[in-house]
Amino acid sequence: MDKLSQLALDVSGLWDKYASMYLSGMGKTLLLAVIGTVIGCLIGFLCGILQTIPCTQRDPIWKKVLLKVIRAIVRIYVEVFRGTPMILQAVFIFFGLPYFTGNALQWTNIWVVSILVVSINTGAYMSESVRGGIISVDPGQTEGAKAIGMTHVQTMLHVILPQAIRNIIPQIGNNFIINIKDTSVMFIIGFTEFFATHKGVVGATYKYFPSAAIEMVGYLTMTLVASFLLRKLEKKMDGSNSYDLVQVDALTMTAGNYNHPGRGTPFDERNPEAVKSVLREELRRQAERDEAVRQGQLAETRRQNAAGDHERREE
Repeated sequence: MDKLSQLALDVSGLWDKYASMYLSGMGKTLLLAVIGTVIGCLIGFLCGILQTIPCTQRDPIWKKVLLKVIRAIVRIYVEVFRGTPMILQAVFIFFGLPYFTGNALQWTNIWVVSILVVSINTGAYMSESVRGGIISVDPGQTEGAKAIGMTHVQTMLHVILPQAIRNIIPQIGNNFIINIKDTSVMFIIGFTEFFATHKGVVGATYKYFPSAAIEMVGYLTMTLVASFLLRKLEKKMDGSNSYDLVQVDALTMTAGNYNHPGRGTPFDERNPEAVKSVLREELRRQAERDEAVRQGQLAETRRQNAAGDHERREE
């Protein structure tokens, strides 16, 4: 208990003195994670779509060669940036430019480098997620879109991608949460995010564990809030479930769905009695139509018989 009390006092003292630094670090971490995830998703969508462009034997040779080259480039990019740590990618990009140019070119804005590293790393992971999301959509929908004359671009934009995005929303959220934590490696190139703030405070106070406790709570808070908001987004994209398909109205079945009529009305299919009443009325009308057809057939038969009798008498 004494140790816990001492830890609480140390944490309180650090927070009172360095709260603005911690909050600033958290803000930079969140901003970098959001921007990096958004740009990474755009890169991932581009790479995922390029990998799923159809190619048939009837296509011209230049298209086949071009697609093979593009897919090879995308595959190399994905394998390299998924197979190496982000911290080494940051070091290679930040220090590699002056190294290969003999210090003629150097990065002057640490934000640009950090966003670039997080974005291309996220894009490599999102590329495979997008490709999997596109493949997971039922091929019959692509065939149906082609059957009504839609081009590949139209099919992708209006049929495939809306469904693929919903399928990969959890993976996008997962990458965002990973980026919140992995931005901590950007301290290696001098970016003062949340973890770099912790290192600065420790260097000034030599209280490593109390500062680490603040870091732990801060990262956990950011990831929990992000998870909560992402789940809300998933539910929002799922839409309302207060609709059903109609089985007796062809126009409504063509439309796909509709809102329930008011409860207790004759059109409320959730009311068993109302459903029975509608069905009885429909059966009665069908019986009337059948009777009218039958009467018309009898009248036509009588007319034909009368005409035949008249002809025989004339003969």
